[in-house]
Amino acid sequence: MYEAPGKVTIAPNVLTTIVRSTTLEQRGVHRLVPVPPNVRGLLAGGAADEGIFIEVTDEGVQIEVHIVAEGDINLLKLGENLQSSITRAIEEMVGMPVAAVNVHVDDVVPPSAKSE
Repeated sequence: MYEAPGKVTIAPNVLTTIVRSTTLEQRGVHRLVPVPPNVRGLLAGGAADEGIFIEVTDEGVQIEVHIVAEGDINLLKLGENLQSSITRAIEEMVGMPVAAVNVHVDDVVPPSAKSE
């Protein structure tokens, strides 16, 4: 197999895009929670996007996802499903190890409010 010289660099916004699309595809996620502007400045060396914080460390990619969940879903299972699907997406698409995926359920939308 031929190996070309050089390196591959993945921009942090690529990681946030993968996490965002994987999160929003998950049944039970109503939406991501906006990141307050004053918090974005605290993430030196990391990346932040709507409801997503990512930091690349020696151990691997560390991810925090803040969501609003739908009220008719098991929140523990939702969090576990997000952890596994986000980990799989990052490892398969980018080839980077994932050190942690922390899921924060910041709010729940009652089933009757989903149609509004």
